[in-house]
Amino acid sequence: MGSKIVSESKAAAVEHLDAILALVLQHYRHCIVEKDKNLKLDYLDALTKLTGVLGSQPAAFRLEFPHKLEMVAFMVELIKEEPLTSISSPIRQKAMSIVTDFRQIRPLLEVKERAELLRACYKSVFCLPPTDVLRKEASSPREASANVFLDMWLNSQKDSERERAMWCTACILGFTAKMNNFETEIEFTRLGRLVRLLAVRCQDPVDNICFLSAQAVYSLYCILLQQKKTARKKQGLWEEEGRSEVYSASVFYNSTFEIAEAFAEYFTQMQVTNLVLTAMEGLTNSKAKESLAAAQLMSGVLKERGRDMMKIEEVVEGILEWLSLQLEPSTKEETLRAMCLLAGNNAHIVVPLLLNKPLPWNRTSLSLWKVFGTQRETTIGILQVLIGVLEKLDSRDETGEMPFQPVAVACALCEMLSGSLCQEAVKELYPRLLLAVLHHLCWVIEQKPPQKMVVYTKEGGLGSKSKPFDPSSCALEVVKLVLLAAAYEGVVFYGNQHRSWDLLSCPRFYYMGIMDLTSAMVKNCEPAVLHQLLSLVRNFLYSLDHRWKTLARALYAQLLWHRSVAQTLGHDFLSNLVKWIKEPDLVMKEVGLRGIGNLALHPGQSASLKSLVPSLRDLLKNEVRVTVQAVKSLRNIICHGQAEDTKVVFCSISKHLRPLINDERDQVKISATSALGHMLHQVDKCKPGPSIWREIYTFLVPLLLSIQDNNPEVVKACGGALTEWTKVIGWSSLTRTFRHTTLSDHIQVLEETCKYLVGASRRQLLGELLSQSFGFLKSPQPFLRTAAVSFIELTVKRISMSHLHEDDVQLFRNALERLRDDPAQSVQRSVDTVLKRLDGCASARHVSASRSSQLGSTFFKVPQRKKRLFKPVKWEREDEDQQEKKTPNWFKAPLNLLRARHTRKVRNSPLTEGGAGEKTAASQAPKARSRLEEAGPAPK
Repeated sequence: MGSKIVSESKAAAVEHLDAILALVLQHYRHCIVEKDKNLKLDYLDALTKLTGVLGSQPAAFRLEFPHKLEMVAFMVELIKEEPLTSISSPIRQKAMSIVTDFRQIRPLLEVKERAELLRACYKSVFCLPPTDVLRKEASSPREASANVFLDMWLNSQKDSERERAMWCTACILGFTAKMNNFETEIEFTRLGRLVRLLAVRCQDPVDNICFLSAQAVYSLYCILLQQKKTARKKQGLWEEEGRSEVYSASVFYNSTFEIAEAFAEYFTQMQVTNLVLTAMEGLTNSKAKESLAAAQLMSGVLKERGRDMMKIEEVVEGILEWLSLQLEPSTKEETLRAMCLLAGNNAHIVVPLLLNKPLPWNRTSLSLWKVFGTQRETTIGILQVLIGVLEKLDSRDETGEMPFQPVAVACALCEMLSGSLCQEAVKELYPRLLLAVLHHLCWVIEQKPPQKMVVYTKEGGLGSKSKPFDPSSCALEVVKLVLLAAAYEGVVFYGNQHRSWDLLSCPRFYYMGIMDLTSAMVKNCEPAVLHQLLSLVRNFLYSLDHRWKTLARALYAQLLWHRSVAQTLGHDFLSNLVKWIKEPDLVMKEVGLRGIGNLALHPGQSASLKSLVPSLRDLLKNEVRVTVQAVKSLRNIICHGQAEDTKVVFCSISKHLRPLINDERDQVKISATSALGHMLHQVDKCKPGPSIWREIYTFLVPLLLSIQDNNPEVVKACGGALTEWTKVIGWSSLTRTFRHTTLSDHIQVLEETCKYLVGASRRQLLGELLSQSFGFLKSPQPFLRTAAVSFIELTVKRISMSHLHEDDVQLFRNALERLRDDPAQSVQRSVDTVLKRLDGCASARHVSASRSSQLGSTFFKVPQRKKRLFKPVKWEREDEDQQEKKTPNWFKAPLNLLRARHTRKVRNSPLTEGGAGEKTAASQAPKARSRLEEAGPAPK
């Protein structure tokens, strides 16, 4: 019964009050139409009393009144009509008071109506003149004091207006923060804009505004924190302790970064986006501190919530547009930092947007890429995106034009890696980054872009000019920068010294540049880095992309130069290398051979590599680079193998190696000659026997012919090989002759050698060497024919022709006669010289024979005994000093007597230097020693 009475009472009250409001509303309309100020005040007084009574009623009696919305609309119109020259407007004050009381009456205002009401109220107050003006214009001290407590819009250009607005804001937020009841959530639909507004005011030129703004910011933070705690309690979650003690108004004072960090977690994605977009508008603020605060707020929020950004394309374009304007240096620097943080959190979106900008880039774009290399996390994220682009390169598109995104990546890397702050990030990604830029370089040089196409300009230092780069040179520059950024200056220095960059820039020799560069890395990089490279390239050894395959195999083969790499467990290196040398592609053959040569450097490989010798031997008759690598591989197998294997392998390849000493291709000639020198040095350590000496002797003539070359490198290689040759054979006097042979004296060295060969009375050896030289007279190479005739000429010059057998002379003639009409003039001249000498000696011998015949018929007959020059020779090591040391003391006296006796007996008979009949006792000493040795050891 009681509740029924209450309901009936409510209904009667509502009906009664609604009737009163209808009556007041009717009269109020009349007041507005009549523009009667007194009538307005009267009815406003009545309405104030009525709404005050309604607002003071208990909540049970706060019912809906249909005329409320219409009344509020009239109040808004009334407020708008009031002048903005004075605050002492009773109509404005009463209207606002009525609106305040109406909030207790239903229905509630919609968002649109509420926003319109607040806008009208704020405008009617905040747009008043400055405080000092109001004081002067005030009609009474009371009115002036009332004006002090008002402020203007927070964004006003007038200090007084900003101060009033901030004071009001601080009071409202401070009052709200002190509320104990946060069960009803307070919605800040534009929290991002509000925080941005307050944060900028914390950098206001007016110190009091900064102070008030800091207070307002802290109050807002406390409100959000209390709401968060309330929500967590409802969810039964653990409550964070001490968070409110982290921040304070003093912390927020003049500290935009602290504000951004404190509020970042409370923003929605849209609020974060709106904050950044609105903050950009403050970058051009005429006040340096405020423009810097806007930039700092952007970077601070993006650091905390950059991954939650929306409208990234719009933000990127906006920042680029603002950066192109004349910003304060500190503001520009902070804006670049904000962009760096945005890119670091959204690299997959930001990087492609920037790469698509037309090349060459302007300074704004270049400055962005530059700053991307200053923050480790950002640098790593962006480098990963750029590496991904370079790893998936395609050839020219359907239009036949070269895609420019990869070229743009190279330009971006040039800027990013030119600073010193990216070193840590580059080291973390080094192996993969290096492979990517090397792959890109291969791709670019294959595209053959125009050299005059400028895609990037590197700013020069103080007083130096900027340097333009085309796509190829830009790609090569990136390779150098990656090495420098990873702190491998030694690799770059090696590349400069050995022209590695020229090889890398040429499509034909690119793989050689890779192997050359890898050699430098093996010397300069840590083993762990080399093993990382090995693991990466294994995935591309049999790639269908020829660029990746070439790059990977070249790296793989040269990495085997490092012992720890070559001995990595679980890798069947040799199997891969053998497959490659069997492929028809000459580049793959050469790369495989390089790998085999490197593998042979390390212990434990002799047995497995020895079985490859027949295959390597067959490759000695191949294209230049393949032949050179085959020679080097065999050299390493011999020089780093076991003793017995060394001798066996040397004997098995000597006849295949010998023709290469006189190859018409300089690279092959130099490589084979140099390799022979190393092989002979190793063979000498293995105590060679007669069978090996026989092979070694066959190299003398080819070397003596090749040393007549006009190429300094050939002469140097021949000098080295002949030095080792004389050490093995035991010709110590010639060792000194060959050791320092140069192009300026190599002919004199040849003359000294021929003099030695004749003077030592090695008749059988000399005949064998001359016979071998006859074979070169038929060579298709004019140089070899000329060299062979020169060798014969210098030798014949020192032989006593009168003691040559007629058959030997005829052999000389038969060999040389066919060269009288040789196309090479040098050959004809040398042949004529030798034949004339032979003709002169023959005439002299005929005269001598006639005289001897006449004397013989008168006195007695002298038997003519002439030994053949051209007959088989017994090969042995001729080291007279060593033989002398081995001769027992008891045997030396009779041996010396025999030598003296034999010398007197054959004083005028042996081969003599220059044909002058000089006595050469030493020439017969070996024979005498041989006879004595055959008699056996002396009795004890």
